[in-house]
Amino acid sequence: MSFFSDVERDLVVSGRTELAEGVLAIDLVSPNGRDLPAWTPGSHIDVMLPARPGVGPLGPGAASAGPGGEPLERQYSLCGDGDDRSTWRVAVLREDAGRGGSVGLHERIEVGGRLRVRGPRNHFPFTPAAGARYLFVAGGIGITPLRSMVAAAEASGADWTLDYAGRSRASMAFVDELTALYPTRVRVHAADEGARLDVAALAGSIGSAGSVGSVGAAGSAGSAGSADAAGTAGVDAAVYACGPARLLEALEAAFCGAPDVLHLERFEAKEFGDPVWTEPFEVELAMTGTVVTVDPDTSVLDAIRAQSPETPVLSSCRRGTCGTCEAPVLEGEIEHRDSILTPLEREESAVMMVCVSRAACPRIVLDL
Repeated sequence: MSFFSDVERDLVVSGRTELAEGVLAIDLVSPNGRDLPAWTPGSHIDVMLPARPGVGPLGPGAASAGPGGEPLERQYSLCGDGDDRSTWRVAVLREDAGRGGSVGLHERIEVGGRLRVRGPRNHFPFTPAAGARYLFVAGGIGITPLRSMVAAAEASGADWTLDYAGRSRASMAFVDELTALYPTRVRVHAADEGARLDVAALAGSIGSAGSVGSVGAAGSAGSAGSADAAGTAGVDAAVYACGPARLLEALEAAFCGAPDVLHLERFEAKEFGDPVWTEPFEVELAMTGTVVTVDPDTSVLDAIRAQSPETPVLSSCRRGTCGTCEAPVLEGEIEHRDSILTPLEREESAVMMVCVSRAACPRIVLDL
């Protein structure tokens, strides 16, 4: 389902640029000048804050350390030129009400300093095909993974459009660049101009008889409306979207008749009710034969770390949004509570995110 690398590396901050109100671009290069690993559209990296003492620009003891003083990790989409192997670029939205990562980067990142990163990894892959049709939908900072997809779609000769919604053009990263490069393919929905994205109209504009049609500016990005959400039986375009939860939920409702055409990346975890299996369950770690007991109030990740500390399991977000803790499933029924897997991947249950997903039976076996 994904391409990923668990390699960690210290990179040098070669530049910082204010892309829009509250959005900072950070350019990263190898300290020895070598090319960085190639990445594909939709990829992201894990950024560790602060980096190791004496390495990072934030310095030891920064407020962005996580519980217990361990580095705080954040995921940022790679949004630079995918053909430029010398530089990785990420764009960071400042969130003053967040947990400190974005504020620390905005206020204290220095050109010449270093950041420790992991990756790249890709749980939002996009492989364009000539003659195919794609609809990209971005809300705010959700433009970051889509920027490289747009470039790839254009290079492939595919038919595509981008609907980009935000509070104002001043707050929308890359908006001037995208509208200048693709004036007939990019539609801007700036709320302060009265041009809010109407998701129902957007879904209704897609049909099997032609290309993506025009979309009115009226309505709300959070409203699926009463349109037959294109009933979506006639949808012949793949839809890739990233943005606030309200926008993605509206898209899910609008395309409920054709969920396979919709590909989402979430910055916020989906909400779930109580687990289906409320009793303790066992997790067998196939590589060692160790059996771990998971209580109802404990995650699979925490149980493995507590009862089998020698088993290497990476994690980052602990919310089921980044994919770092993905583990192969060999046996057992899984209740998937992540915000990454597609409906088909959930049905196949080849992997699970051990930070949030759980067993739906007394015992499961993981390839760990």
